[in-house]
Amino acid sequence: MSLSTLVRPILLHGRKVVGGVAEGEALVTRQTISGWGGVHAMSGTVIESRHELKDQSFAGKVLVFPGAKGSSGWSGVFHMTRLAGTSPLALVFTTMTTKVALGAVVMRVPAVTDLDRDPLEIIETGDRVRVDGDAGTVEIWKASAREA
Repeated sequence: MSLSTLVRPILLHGRKVVGGVAEGEALVTRQTISGWGGVHAMSGTVIESRHELKDQSFAGKVLVFPGAKGSSGWSGVFHMTRLAGTSPLALVFTTMTTKVALGAVVMRVPAVTDLDRDPLEIIETGDRVRVDGDAGTVEIWKASAREA
């Protein structure tokens, strides 16, 4: 029996940035991520010294975050994560900027923004998340509901 038949997901509606569908474990931060000096591209690890995700890798996870900060180096670093196979599975973010949009495009991962509810208030690290970039939707299965 699949998870979706056991627990009804929370459904958010937003705007497509990059199409495609991906599902995986969420990694959530309320802090923006710096692409220039904030990420080790070969491991997908946040290395920014004061970041709450320092030493955690977003490789193979659905990254939920406010967006990007810093220089245009953001897209270059995230392009390298795609080449290294360390990109997130998908992106869910709250603040659209050219940096984060270009980063999503060069990684070629499903990305959604401008959701009808704040994903940072709903999604927690460890939740199961399905991002449908084509439909502009995000489905969330709470980790706490799966453990119950």
